[in-house]
Amino acid sequence: MTDHTTLSESLPVLAARVGEMLRARGQTVSVVESSAGGLVSAALLAIPGASAYFRGGAVVYSRRAGRALLGLTADDMAGMRGETEPYALLIAGRMRDTHHTTWGIAESGAAGPSPSPYGDVPGRVCLAIVGATTLSRTIETGDADRPANMDLFARHLLTLFEQTLRTGSS
Repeated sequence: MTDHTTLSESLPVLAARVGEMLRARGQTVSVVESSAGGLVSAALLAIPGASAYFRGGAVVYSRRAGRALLGLTADDMAGMRGETEPYALLIAGRMRDTHHTTWGIAESGAAGPSPSPYGDVPGRVCLAIVGATTLSRTIETGDADRPANMDLFARHLLTLFEQTLRTGSS
């Protein structure tokens, strides 16, 4: 389980900082979400001037959506399943490439209240950042509260992205 008490800032506050960093660098981002349900995209888009850095987002909540929205093929998915770090990296990279952005960020997880179809426990999410730096991380909240997890997953992704931007990945 991850200590998420350090994630006390709201999505709008995190998104404003990330947006300002992207704008100042002249960089762009595209977002793929599943269990956060579009909260990351909404937070980034709520910032005035978001068109300077936000190029697009997709909520990919099923294999069908992955095919339709990201063009994922059976070959892309060979030996892979959703809700894993390799999958999160794949979809972040695909979104970055198709939207011609500096960064692609993604999350895929199980918000709850039940386990995912893959058997992942509620409160588990895989995050990915693809750009000048490529990284992934798995977070487990230990909670089955769906709305709380959706918010936490979104804040974890924006926090990881902000940390990535701050560590000199320009």
